[in-house]
Amino acid sequence: MPDALLVMTTLPDQQAGEKLASALVGAGLAACVNVGLPVTSIYRWRGRIERGSEVILTIKTSRARYASLQEAIVAAHPYELPEVIAVPITEGLTDYLAWIEACTEN
Repeated sequence: MPDALLVMTTLPDQQAGEKLASALVGAGLAACVNVGLPVTSIYRWRGRIERGSEVILTIKTSRARYASLQEAIVAAHPYELPEVIAVPITEGLTDYLAWIEACTEN
């Protein structure tokens, strides 16, 4: 089974989300990025409870491309401390997982 990852990050708005998604797919760092609808995020930052609207990016990539993907997200991200979380995909449609791997080959 291919070594695929599901990576998540949040951005402040749809335009920023689509711009980053296009850059990641265009660079071959992601096979697909879903830009979600705005959500309300409630989080602790610098000792305060904050609330804001964000869009979630769900990024499909390979483990081999993760380090470069993370670097690209951090470099382009408007937040001081961006959320970048990777979860291994342990099961899935074999052909889809192979497609992720093929799209993100070095």
